[in-house]
Amino acid sequence: MSSITEDPLFRRIRQHAEKRLVFGPGSGPGEKLPKLKEYARLEREMLQRYHRKGDAGLRVAKARTIMVDVLLEKLYQHAIETYKLKHGKLPCEVALVALGGYGREELSPFSDIDLMFLFPKRVKEVAIKPLQETLTNEILYPLWDLSLKVGHSTRTIKEALEEAKLEDQSKNALLEARLICGSQKVFDKFTHDYNRMLEHEDPTPYVRFRLKDQAERREKYGGTVFMQEPDIKNGVGGLRDYQNILWMARIRLGEGSLDALERRRYLTPQERKSLETSYSFLLRVRNELHFESTRPTDLLNLEKQPSVAWALGYRREDIFRRVEWFMRDYYSHANRIYTLSRLLEQRLAITGMPGKERITLRDVIRSRQTSLEKRFDGFILREGVLGHEHSGIFGEDPDRLIRVFRYAQQYRARLDIELQSLITNSTQLITPRITHAESPNRTFRSILQERGQVYPTLSLMHELGVLGRFIPEFGELTCLVQHEFYHRYTADIHVLNTIHELDQVFEGVGEFVTPYQEAIRQAETPALLYLILLLHDLGKSDGVEDHCERGVALAAPILKRMDVPEKFHPLVLFIIKNHLEMARFWQRFDVDDPRTIQSFAELVENEEALRHLFVCTYCDARGTAKGLWNEYKDALHRQLYRASFDLLHDEEEVARKTREHIEMIHKKLIASSLPDIPEDQIEAHFNLLPERYFLHNSAEDIELHLRMINNLLGQITEADSVGSLVPMVDWKDDIDQGMSVVNVVTWDRAGLFYKLAGALTVAGVNILSTKAISRGDHITIDTFYVVDPSGGVVTNAHAREIFEKELNDALLTNKDLMPGIQEKARQASRAKMYETDSRLRAPIPSSVDIYHELSLRRTIVEIQTNDHVGLLYQLSKAIFDHGFDITFARISTERTAALDTFYIERIDHGDKADTSSLVALRDTLNRIISCEDFQAVI
Repeated sequence: MSSITEDPLFRRIRQHAEKRLVFGPGSGPGEKLPKLKEYARLEREMLQRYHRKGDAGLRVAKARTIMVDVLLEKLYQHAIETYKLKHGKLPCEVALVALGGYGREELSPFSDIDLMFLFPKRVKEVAIKPLQETLTNEILYPLWDLSLKVGHSTRTIKEALEEAKLEDQSKNALLEARLICGSQKVFDKFTHDYNRMLEHEDPTPYVRFRLKDQAERREKYGGTVFMQEPDIKNGVGGLRDYQNILWMARIRLGEGSLDALERRRYLTPQERKSLETSYSFLLRVRNELHFESTRPTDLLNLEKQPSVAWALGYRREDIFRRVEWFMRDYYSHANRIYTLSRLLEQRLAITGMPGKERITLRDVIRSRQTSLEKRFDGFILREGVLGHEHSGIFGEDPDRLIRVFRYAQQYRARLDIELQSLITNSTQLITPRITHAESPNRTFRSILQERGQVYPTLSLMHELGVLGRFIPEFGELTCLVQHEFYHRYTADIHVLNTIHELDQVFEGVGEFVTPYQEAIRQAETPALLYLILLLHDLGKSDGVEDHCERGVALAAPILKRMDVPEKFHPLVLFIIKNHLEMARFWQRFDVDDPRTIQSFAELVENEEALRHLFVCTYCDARGTAKGLWNEYKDALHRQLYRASFDLLHDEEEVARKTREHIEMIHKKLIASSLPDIPEDQIEAHFNLLPERYFLHNSAEDIELHLRMINNLLGQITEADSVGSLVPMVDWKDDIDQGMSVVNVVTWDRAGLFYKLAGALTVAGVNILSTKAISRGDHITIDTFYVVDPSGGVVTNAHAREIFEKELNDALLTNKDLMPGIQEKARQASRAKMYETDSRLRAPIPSSVDIYHELSLRRTIVEIQTNDHVGLLYQLSKAIFDHGFDITFARISTERTAALDTFYIERIDHGDKADTSSLVALRDTLNRIISCEDFQAVI
């Protein structure tokens, strides 16, 4: 308490409480609450001022703790007085105890406040019930009225100890128990009994539990420090990593502080100072995030990063540079916590020799004299663990800093903790002489040749600081935030993730890998793709825009430096320059269109480049974010690959097979003698549609369309006009691709697309993609690929019925679908109010691009914006209102972003789209996507 009371800030908080929190005997909520609220508001504002002027994170967190302490002291004092006025003498002593982060004196503005009302061992529940009720009414209710998040429990000493024996999380909370006010005697008795209990327990099960819990938590929160949107508390390298080592030390050593770890030589003085500095930095970031937020959150998302950076003193006007500067510091501190916490976890896990402060590598060696060992090149290999003979091995030969990783890869060995520490402290030996020398580069190329085993090696090299030193161009990507909403990782970790995906391809692991494994195994040099992936994003060191071209310039000298055979240089550089192109083609263009295939094949030029680009694109996308790749995207990707491969292999053969395929379907349908469908209707179908329709629809699909057209034509005798024909609708579930396919056959008419989109929106289904084709007689076949809002096939029969009803009303009676869409938007808005997700939604940069794609002879509209209910309806209606028809649409949603592409043409086919009409359309679309309020534009 003395260190706290000596701090002027803490003393000032107490003085404010003495002045402002004065409650008379019998004061009710009406008198207390205004005083409490005013005190809490003024103290928060004061702490924010101290924080903003640069106070350390730990100091502000302790100040917040003192503020809550004195508030509770006043409430407790008033509660006891109230009890005595009503009931007389207390039935027993009671202690008010802080637990968890509050017990550690580390409260951020929105931190949980965990309390325990602690009673003596022997006390009857009925005797303390009135006291419990008074404490609840006079302490907990006022805290809740202040909107504080309070966790509370009532325990006897015996109950608290029994709970700690049964549940490790409770044991953690009690490790940090701190008396706020009340009975010192009760608290001392609890502390004494709790310490005795811990002394008599075997610490091993608890240590194992903590290590298991750490591993699971780290995996849950991304498995790396370098998440684009890190969780400050639970993420890898976050506050929890630091706290965990103190819990382990408390149980293993009987002391849970950095002082004890330094004194007992688990930490050097420099490591201890480094940990404290980094922990305080993270607390400072967390404090700022909480001050800026209106609810509890520990997610440092893209939306908040610029303002948090500015408030913490990163004052660059360029937002991107400001965020990069700030996040590099964040990752540096978080990585330091992660690295040292892992080191300490391993050291604490193997502690166990009586009378020893800690186990050294020499102790381990002596304890295993009978074990087989292998000594080579200054290293010692024993039972799958690689160690070193002496601390000077890298000074003797710096090339060993590369060879050690090759040895670990070859022997499937892990590096012991002391060798890892020595490597990290020796990276300054990797000079330009090493990076340009033949021997280490040959070793590094060998690492990249070990198919299926490259990621673990490169990941460890990066973690220990070697990879970025050996390839400085890659080092520029370290901790680099990627300003693209769909990326979850920093640039360096993204690159390593892509290499992990390639390992999986070679090993045949994963639901999608088979076609990629087959493709890369047919390549002349399959392992070359590891090098391509390692270098593919180097250009991002100077920004995302044009990074492909810059990457080529950076990669070319690396290939020479590594002595990669020159015959491979053109392929490597081609893939780096074009690594985004394959995904761009199937995301934006119609892969059923032969012109799309022709254009892409002309870009790729040969089968070898196509194979590498096919697998590279897959690994690149999979390494961007979990869940970004799905069955639908995989199908588009494979379709473009197969069609392009066939065209490159033999264009004439492709044309011949196309004709044969169409003829085969024709004969099959004629021979099947479809009931109720005249042969002349079948002949008309083949005459009125282009080749590509028959190429990209199965015989079953074509038969379905024929039946639907026949039913549509059957209405003509009873219909007043073709405009009054009821559209034919068919739903089919594609379980393999996790979506439903909706086919609509009707008479072509202006505005059909936006009405179809509107009806699906009112029905509450999400559109993935769509394609449409019109016959020469103006019958149109529209196909929509849709999913349930929660994902997967649309199983709700009512939703299907609503779609068909709304579509009929829109087409036959010209019903306005907007009221139904607005109601869906309101329902979605209300649902978001109850979301418990702690993520603060980051806005997506919006853009509209309209251009003529000469190779495809198409006018294309590309839109990127925040997705919301009714967006597709708004966009497609605006296109119609400007006199354009939509002939193809690719609808995609990534996270909360809409990425939509439309092929458009004038409704009057005789008119060409002039520049002024396209500019007017672009302006309207920009107004739609820039308006945050859905109601404002509808």
